[in-house]
Amino acid sequence: MAEQHDHTHEHDHEHGEAPAAPLKVVGEEPDLSKGTARPITVVGNPVLHHECKDVAAFDAGLSELIDDMFVSMYAAEGVGLAANQIGVDAKVFVYDCPDDEGVRHIGHVVNPVLEELPAGRRVLDDSNEGCLSVPTAYAELARPDFAAVTGQDKDGNPVRVEGTGFFARCLQHETDHLYGQLYIDRLSKRDRKDALRQMAEGTPKYATVPND
Repeated sequence: MAEQHDHTHEHDHEHGEAPAAPLKVVGEEPDLSKGTARPITVVGNPVLHHECKDVAAFDAGLSELIDDMFVSMYAAEGVGLAANQIGVDAKVFVYDCPDDEGVRHIGHVVNPVLEELPAGRRVLDDSNEGCLSVPTAYAELARPDFAAVTGQDKDGNPVRVEGTGFFARCLQHETDHLYGQLYIDRLSKRDRKDALRQMAEGTPKYATVPND
C-alpha cells in the first residue's frame, strides 16, 4: 500500500524531514541487510489478478521472501506490500504502517484471513487510498475503520493483528491483494478510470515490472 499524501510516516526523516514526535512501535524492525529490493508489479500483471496460493512450507525460503518484501517495500516508500506485488504467488504480506493514534505497526502475516466485523463495528472511513501497484494514483475509498486479520508468522505460529484508522485500511488493502483484488477494483467505473489516468500520467519513483 502506498503512503497517503497527507500522512506523516516515521521514515520521513530519511528524506530530509524530521518526524514531529517519536512513534510508539508495535513489532520489531526488520534486518534490512538480509533482503534484496525487487521491482513492483503493476495493474495488468496476471499475478495481481487471481487468488494467491496458500503457504505450506515455513522454511528458509519463506524467511528470505519476507526479507526481500520488507526491503522492496521500503525502497518504494510504501507502508505495506503483498507477495504478488513482487511477482510471487504466495499469501504473505508485510507492513510498517502508522495508525491514526501515532502507533507504528511492523510485521508480517502469512495466509491472512480478514475477520468479519459485527454490524456494530462497521464504521466507514472514506479517506484516500493508494497502491504501489497503481503508482502515482489515489482515490477515496470507504472501508471499515477497524480491521483484524488472522494467519501465521514465518515459523507457522498463529497470529492475529488488528488495527484502526490508516492501519486498518492497510490490513484490508494487503489482504485484498492476496485474493486477487486491487483497491481500484472496489471503485466506481468513473473513479477507477480516473485512477488509471493518474497512473498513466505519473512517473513512479521506484522500479516496476513492465507488463508484456
